Amino acid sequence: MRNPSVHDFGRLGAFIAVVTTGALITMWLGLDGLAQSEPYAVVATVLLAVGLFSSSAGISLDEARADVRTVVLAVTVGVLAKAAIITGIMWIFFRRPEMMILGVVVAQIDPLSVAAIRERSRLSPRAQTILAAWSSFDDPITALMTVYLAVWLVGGTSSGPLALAAGTGSALVQVLLNLGLALIAYGLWKVTGGTRPATRLRLQLAVQRVLLVGVAVAAVSRMLMLGLALAGLFFRPRIDGFLSWATRIAFWLAALAVGIGLTEGVSLWAGVVLGVAAFGSQCLVGYALTARLPWEDRVALALGHQNGITAIILALLLEPMVPGTLSVVGPAIVVVNLLHAVTNTIWARIPRPPAPPVIPQSGVPSADRPVEASA
Repeated sequence: MRNPSVHDFGRLGAFIAVVTTGALITMWLGLDGLAQSEPYAVVATVLLAVGLFSSSAGISLDEARADVRTVVLAVTVGVLAKAAIITGIMWIFFRRPEMMILGVVVAQIDPLSVAAIRERSRLSPRAQTILAAWSSFDDPITALMTVYLAVWLVGGTSSGPLALAAGTGSALVQVLLNLGLALIAYGLWKVTGGTRPATRLRLQLAVQRVLLVGVAVAAVSRMLMLGLALAGLFFRPRIDGFLSWATRIAFWLAALAVGIGLTEGVSLWAGVVLGVAAFGSQCLVGYALTARLPWEDRVALALGHQNGITAIILALLLEPMVPGTLSVVGPAIVVVNLLHAVTNTIWARIPRPPAPPVIPQSGVPSADRPVEASA
């Protein structure tokens, strides 16, 4: 049987190749300082919006309801605990406030990578749902944390989306704005019929898709990523095919953008420490928060941390405020994904005890036992 983590190594190699390509193109064309430009920040925000909406729109609400307690703990306590562990390690090693911010940037699980894991992992459907929801909603939470931690620790300013989000007021105001956008989106969804069939179904879908674009534009323009992620839970006008290829393109464009940023240098040692801290924090927190799951699912979730589009784009957005962010986060992402591929390969090769036979209930014949004829 093909090892389920072979694809992880292939995707990791492709990711490194795209990052390298971005760096080489930038040096060849002499585009130094591109990562500091306004168009660069806008494109990065759009990519983040695509990734967040796609991940939340892919959650099965019926499956998530069964483990809502674990999911809520994961995206609240879990995210904060992971961020605290990573930032603490970065402070111990480097004693610099800006290094602590990078711990939040890589604290989330990449939703695009999770989508690939679910297709070939040994996770139960229950654990798959938890991982999908976890990866969807820790993204906007870490985005908000990055904004305010950056302003608080380094007191920097920026003309990009991070400064825009920080300038709207307190964290409470920002949360209320996100909830307001989600409520507006919900109202538009209900007014246009939701998922109920309409007399002119094509017209209904066309209107809903146009309105979704409007909601996305509002989210991007005001950096309301949490509101957009919440909208993805219900605003679903049959665009699965579009989201599928859009998220793949967004991931590789973000990888290319990281290569552009890395032309300013690579902080290899800091990146290695950050990557190991990020993966290790998931091992601790992921296993601790899933006590009600079977031990195999707990281990698989503990080894489930990957970084991708959100960490990349948060690094891109943070770069103007904290120069050198990309030089640390870029190699950290590679380290995290390498650790994921290696540990999951080892885990997949460990033999499992056979599952106990299913004992049929009294009076109910087993599926593999013929019904005995009555005397």
